[in-house]
Amino acid sequence: MNHPDPPRDHPTASGRARPSGPIRHQAVRAIVRTVITTTGLVLGYYLLPMDAAFSVGSAVGIVVGLMAMLALFARQIRTITWSPSPRLRAVEALSTTLPLFLLLFAAAYYLLERSTPGSFSEPLTRTDSLYFTLTVFSTVGFGDITPVTQTARILTMTQMAGNILLVGVAARVVAGAVQVGLRRKENRDG
Repeated sequence: MNHPDPPRDHPTASGRARPSGPIRHQAVRAIVRTVITTTGLVLGYYLLPMDAAFSVGSAVGIVVGLMAMLALFARQIRTITWSPSPRLRAVEALSTTLPLFLLLFAAAYYLLERSTPGSFSEPLTRTDSLYFTLTVFSTVGFGDITPVTQTARILTMTQMAGNILLVGVAARVVAGAVQVGLRRKENRDG
């Protein structure tokens, strides 16, 4: 005898509720937005003209970019707390913030090497700059590319400090926002 499937909001044998249609659609939309955002940021990094040399204007541009990233992050935290799906919004927030942070530093390294050749132990292409940024972020430090000039070292140290803040503080803030969002959702539903 065939048993009909339980309703979507009915707990399964494991005690967990099956995802309902709208939740599944929200997850798919979140994944699609995440992939599109990350792909767009990486494409922008490779396609935007970066022919100017690293200068005071470039440094100001990086600082403004980091401040814009922080403003975006603050807005995303608020969105997480009010979202009906705070976990999904948290993934989306991190999938925007982290690549933007890394690509800003990759662009800075690339521009620095273009304006002051020899700033690193080898010439940097855009891909090399992104690779170096990721090795610094992940603390792998293969040693194949190293900062040589004082400016390159200061920029790398700035990224290291930003990495610590991003991983430590931002992850904690996002986790807290998810908890607030989940409590708010429970209060609305209950």
